[in-house]
Amino acid sequence: MKVVVLGAGIIGVTSAWYLAQAGHEVVVVDRQDGPALETSFANAGEVSFGYCSPWAAPGIPQKAVKWLMMEHAPLILRPRLDRAMLSWLVRMLANCTAERYAVNKSRMLRLSDYSRLSLAELRRDTNIAYDQRMQGTLQLFRTQAQLDASAKDVKALAADGIPYEMLDREGCIRAEPALAHARDRIVGGLQTPQDETGDCFKFAGALQEMAASRGVDFRWGRTVRQILVEGGRATGVRTDAGEIRADAVVVAMGSFSPQLVRPHGIRLPVYPVKGYSLTIPIVDEARAPESTVMDESYKIALTRLGSRIRVGGMAEISGFTNDRPERRRRTLEHSVTDLFPGGDLARATFWSGLRPMTPDGTPVIGPTKVRGLFLNTGHGTLGWTMSSGSGRLLADLVSGRSPDIDARDLSVARYG
Repeated sequence: MKVVVLGAGIIGVTSAWYLAQAGHEVVVVDRQDGPALETSFANAGEVSFGYCSPWAAPGIPQKAVKWLMMEHAPLILRPRLDRAMLSWLVRMLANCTAERYAVNKSRMLRLSDYSRLSLAELRRDTNIAYDQRMQGTLQLFRTQAQLDASAKDVKALAADGIPYEMLDREGCIRAEPALAHARDRIVGGLQTPQDETGDCFKFAGALQEMAASRGVDFRWGRTVRQILVEGGRATGVRTDAGEIRADAVVVAMGSFSPQLVRPHGIRLPVYPVKGYSLTIPIVDEARAPESTVMDESYKIALTRLGSRIRVGGMAEISGFTNDRPERRRRTLEHSVTDLFPGGDLARATFWSGLRPMTPDGTPVIGPTKVRGLFLNTGHGTLGWTMSSGSGRLLADLVSGRSPDIDARDLSVARYG
């Protein structure tokens, strides 16, 4: 079967890889000149199978009011006359209940754990290299209130059999020795030892080259104009360079996916939530992280990528804007210098990307009401974490095979 994949970010590339492994003829279309040059380019670098939670959670509406007043705010709202923004916010708030949080987190943990196994298998089979480390994630609490609030996450981890360990101040320092100088600013942490780190851009580039060597046709610099549908079935796409006919179409275009499927009656509640990152050369190993530390106060991840520190975070709801205000950079600098001042900020690179977020935190993977049209999008901050499992799951669904995990509640049909 010929399958065209729209988008060559980390989700599009992994989808193409697993589709090719399943024996399909695969064409990938992307407007950029290479893989992972947009949202996947400089993300936080954490592969967080255990630290995997929906943004919509109990207490978030109250916290959001407080965050909006903070100098170094983890959440930024720039309101605009945008019906999609308002609809997404209303749906997200509706998911901020204990019941919905438990359902959504369980879905996310199911997919992320499957992705953990899939990534390990892919790494074993290909020897792919991407500055990877397997030393876990440390969710760092600066206050007792944060430590107490982690109980709901611990409950969900235990229910799904995800390994974890609660650490006191000294335990955090044993896990991340560079935190010794910040001893008085932390009270404890939650460690998920199965988590990993790695450069998403390097991984996507290496996997794309391997996929191309196995016959996947990557067509760069092409903008998708329309999905072609005849008789209720997807038959290909129209690009600015002509039509591409196919037996199935996979939409993996992140925040830009809803506009493409809307003409076919598919309401996909994915909205861009902008994140920022700094990539900082390490000049003092003793004051740099060993793996990933999630600074809970600012919702910022500090990740070791080879000889660099990747600092990523914040959630800015501002539509399809990609500016980089200097005050956002100051927030990233504040977190990293407070905890890991071992980098050279003068040589840091500042970046932003549009994360494709669903209101319930769970990505949208699977078929649509249009036969032969599939979705693999809406992964939010966890596209890198969930990419291998999502690509493998998608390939099974396109191939008509029963997937290894339950995928019935991951499709767009869950929104009614």
